[in-house]
Amino acid sequence: MKQAVAISKDSLETLQWFIFLLASSVALPIVIGSLFDMDFNQLAGLMQRTFFVVGIASLLQSVIGHRLPIMEGPAGLWISIFSVMAVTGSQQGLSSMETLQTIETAMLFTGIFLLLFGVFKFAEKLLPLFTPLATGSFLFLLTVQLSGTFLEGMLGIQQKVEAIHGTEALLAFLTFFIVLGLSLFAKGWLGSYAVLIGIGIGWISYVLLVGPGAADKEAVSLFALPEVFSWGPPRLDWGVLPISFITAVILLSNIVASVVAASQSISGKASYSARQINRGSSMLGINHGAAGLFSAIANVPLATSAGFIKMTGQKRRKPFVYASILLIFISLFPPVVALLSAIPAPIANAAILATFVQLMGLGLSNIASEKLDNRRLTIIAVSFLFGIGIMFLPLEVFEELPALAQNLASNGLLVGTVLVIVMEQLWKDKENGA
Repeated sequence: MKQAVAISKDSLETLQWFIFLLASSVALPIVIGSLFDMDFNQLAGLMQRTFFVVGIASLLQSVIGHRLPIMEGPAGLWISIFSVMAVTGSQQGLSSMETLQTIETAMLFTGIFLLLFGVFKFAEKLLPLFTPLATGSFLFLLTVQLSGTFLEGMLGIQQKVEAIHGTEALLAFLTFFIVLGLSLFAKGWLGSYAVLIGIGIGWISYVLLVGPGAADKEAVSLFALPEVFSWGPPRLDWGVLPISFITAVILLSNIVASVVAASQSISGKASYSARQINRGSSMLGINHGAAGLFSAIANVPLATSAGFIKMTGQKRRKPFVYASILLIFISLFPPVVALLSAIPAPIANAAILATFVQLMGLGLSNIASEKLDNRRLTIIAVSFLFGIGIMFLPLEVFEELPALAQNLASNGLLVGTVLVIVMEQLWKDKENGA
């Protein structure tokens, strides 16, 4: 009897982790497809490769890397880089495919830097930079940056459609409040499976009120391995080296912030070790190499996993490992990928945005874990004013800058995080001798 209960619990937790992995992977490839005017076959291929790489990356990190149940998913930072390079590539006269080949190169270079950081233990030497103020600010800025993308998805305006879709938006907000309400107020299994229940109710309601959507009549093979260098061979551009290095350093803060947030959700105490971060950096480098190899979106440890863990109470690693393996397996069957990709975008975006409530709370609690004196308040204010302010600026305002400067200056998350780190190091806390 006990064994049956344990198997049932493992199965349900695996299913919910699988749905979370899936829902977190669906939205951003659609954004990239829209940016680069991809047709159905290109988008379907990108979706398959995204699922495959997400599964591989999550499995490797949880078993060999930092060894925590933290999803490796399409990175918000890389979405910004894709967006900026789409504009700069066009200005340089590059085709969409040539720009994507340049981005492949950037992902591969970033992966090499991250691997070297971990292997030569450079990652642990940078750990003093990632104070609670820096990690908390990163989590807060990440939430602010991505909340706009997911809110657009909830309103049905991600794919160059400016008008809000009323019925879809209402169902998305219903899903959001079901997930949030169950996670906060429901007891027992209702609270534990809030994300699964919310997506299930939202999806069924969507089919009943809106319809299942236009079925795609394109023939797909039953089984297919993900294509290597689907966008073409990497386009060697040494100009991406600086942005790759800076991105690698910023992604170290992503690793620390995600590990801190997850450990806080699992044990109630924020903690990490230098060895854990070194392993996480090395594995993130390998995962970036996989993303470049399979022409996918580079993955990072998603701090939203901490929000999911806190929301559902699922702290065990085993169901997460099973879910990662399941995602890899499923990605090899295009008809199944097409079916799972049919989760309505507004519903998937709503469920993920609900986890951002917990994530933003973790960011704020990290910031507030140290006394907010005049020095820290000033650092936060300056970094947030510039970081969030840049997020509201259209990319066109950076057109006159060199391509490298455009890639750096137009990324609010990157600018805000760098400002916090630099100001903390230059403006020392005299009282504490820091």
